[in-house]
Amino acid sequence: MFDVIIVGLGCAGYTAAVYTARYKLKTLLVGAEEGGMGLTAAEVGNWPGIIDIKGPDLMENFKKHALSFGDIVTYEVVKIEKIEKISGGFRLTYQNGKTAEGKTIIFATGSEKRHLGIAGEVEFSGKGVTYCATCDAFFYRNKTVAVIGGGDSAVEGAAIAAQVAKTVYLVHRRSEFRAEPYWVDRVKARPNVVFVLERTPLEVLGKEKVTGLKLSAPFNGSDTLTLDGVFIEIGSNPSVKLPLELGCALDERGFLKVDDTMRTNVPGVYGAGDVTSASNHFAQFTTAAGEATVAANSVFTYLATK
Repeated sequence: MFDVIIVGLGCAGYTAAVYTARYKLKTLLVGAEEGGMGLTAAEVGNWPGIIDIKGPDLMENFKKHALSFGDIVTYEVVKIEKIEKISGGFRLTYQNGKTAEGKTIIFATGSEKRHLGIAGEVEFSGKGVTYCATCDAFFYRNKTVAVIGGGDSAVEGAAIAAQVAKTVYLVHRRSEFRAEPYWVDRVKARPNVVFVLERTPLEVLGKEKVTGLKLSAPFNGSDTLTLDGVFIEIGSNPSVKLPLELGCALDERGFLKVDDTMRTNVPGVYGAGDVTSASNHFAQFTTAAGEATVAANSVFTYLATK
C-alpha cells in the first residue's frame, strides 16, 4: 500500500510528488494525460526565475523533476473507493481494470474545457472545431479562424493564432475582456485580429468540415462569419468526478472544497490546483504549486499522527 496516491499529472500533481518523495512517503503519481492544462499555455512569463518559457517545456521540466524521485503511471483512473477494513485507506481502479491502494489521496485532477452547447459544435469537433488555439493554431496557417471567449485562454489563443492565420476573429459576448491586460495589448497590436464584440455564437456551420459561424447579431452586414476553423476558449470546469465518488464536498461554484491545509471533508483526502476552492479560484502555475506544497505537508503531518 502506498502512503499517498496523487491523481493528476499537471503542475499540482508533479509538485506534490516532489514534496511527498522528499518526505520519504511511498508515492504513486497517476493520471491519464501528462502535463495537463499546462500543455495549452503557449507562453509562460510569470513563473518565478524564468522570464519566458512555453507551457509544454515547463511541464516537461516538472515531469523530469518528479521522475527523479519515482515513477509515473499514465493510466486513466475510473474509480476510487474507501477500503472497508481496519487499516483504512483507498483503492483506485485503472481503465485497464488493475488496482492500487493508498493510505491517503491528493486530488490534483485540474479542469476540463467548457463547451458552448450550440448546434454543430459536436458534429464538427476535430473537423475545424477545437478547444485549444495554442495547440492547434499551426494547422490553420494562412486560413481564417474565430476564437470564442474573453478570458486569458481566449485572448492568448487569438494572439498565438494571429502569428500563423490570415485572419482571426475574436468573438466575445461583452465589450470588455476579463483577460490579463498584457494579452489584450498583444492582441490589439495584431493587425489581422478582428474584434467581434457583444455577439454570441449560435451555430457552427459546415458540411464535411467547418465553413462558418452564425452570430446572434450581424457583423459588417452579415450574421455569419466565413471560417476554416473555430477555437472555443470559454474557460473550464473543475474535474470533480472522482472526489465526488468519495463523498468530497464542493463549494458553491462546483470546486473541491478544501480548508487552509488543503484537506477535504473526507479524512485522508486532500486537493491541490485548479480543481480546488483555494487561492480565490485563481488558476495559475504558482497557485497550483503552492497548494500542492501545502497538501503534501498536510499528508505528511496526517500520516505522522496515525
